Amino acid sequence: MSLYRAAPSRSSWWTPENHADRRPFLMGRNAVQAALRGFFTRNDFIEVDTATLQVSPGNETHLHAFATEAIAIDGARAPLYLHTSPEFACKKLLAAGETRIFTFAHVYRNRERGPLHHPEFTMLEWYRAGESYGQLMTDCAEMLALAAETAKTKRFAFRDMEIDPFAEPERLTLAEAFDRFAGIDLLASVAPDGETDRDLLATGLRQSGIRFAADDTWADLFSKVLVERIEPHLGRGRATILCEYPVSEAALARPSGRDRRVAERFELYACGVELANAFGELTDAGEQRRRFEHEMAEKARIYGERYPIDEDFLDALAVMPEASGAALGFDRLAMLATGATRIDQVMWAPVAEVFE
Repeated sequence: MSLYRAAPSRSSWWTPENHADRRPFLMGRNAVQAALRGFFTRNDFIEVDTATLQVSPGNETHLHAFATEAIAIDGARAPLYLHTSPEFACKKLLAAGETRIFTFAHVYRNRERGPLHHPEFTMLEWYRAGESYGQLMTDCAEMLALAAETAKTKRFAFRDMEIDPFAEPERLTLAEAFDRFAGIDLLASVAPDGETDRDLLATGLRQSGIRFAADDTWADLFSKVLVERIEPHLGRGRATILCEYPVSEAALARPSGRDRRVAERFELYACGVELANAFGELTDAGEQRRRFEHEMAEKARIYGERYPIDEDFLDALAVMPEASGAALGFDRLAMLATGATRIDQVMWAPVAEVFE
């Protein structure tokens, strides 16, 4: 049976009755977006607009891009991709001399659709040159409260979880989370140089009663624990900032000055929903190339494809100042603030359904 419909896809989001049901969420989205723009303006940020078409969509193993091609006047062809994030372009702007920038960018990710996922969505990214990633944690807390204030709500809820968006977020390291929720010593399986011990982590999973496959890698095992044992507990009562990821799980982040086994990366969770991903940015172009090549080798092993490396980005990274940056799923934040239950309820015109 073909996965594709026999006829062009149809949708009913635009019918007057459906639009009337969705419109309060959409107007709430607009209000929250305007409030966040005001937040950045008050803090001396410049709004930027980056190109969607890129020579590389990003180089993370499990991110899947939409591919297209450029055609020259003479008919010559070259591959291009819809970006999965505006990150590369934003960092080039930091290299050019900008110091505080933000963007609301439409981004595109294949193999993603559901209550919390959409193939095209809005990513809010912001960068602070010369500032620590701890400041981004403060930004996230302030934006949660601002979104709630704008939407005139005192709580965010999703499924069976809720938070007080005005409460100070809990800060929890990955090592603490693995110990608390799975009884596993995560960093025992990470060497001082960042190399990982798959068999040692597998022993921890076995003792914790978590099933896994014989050919699962260290990264696979890490993800199983995170998804099965940790994420269901994050963002209950108040938001959670999950921080200090092992360096192997933070391809674009610099190692921590406190412990070289972990990186300056955090994720923000509210009601079990991942809202933001932030880094103290890696500026070592040689190390970044090594990480990209490793990620693409894994992608080729698992999915049989790889994406090109943006050499222009690596050139810019070599002169980029020390900086911190964050990416927040704006549609998810709008969904929680307005009380919507699906991400497409806060999208003015969702992508058409093309699969059965």
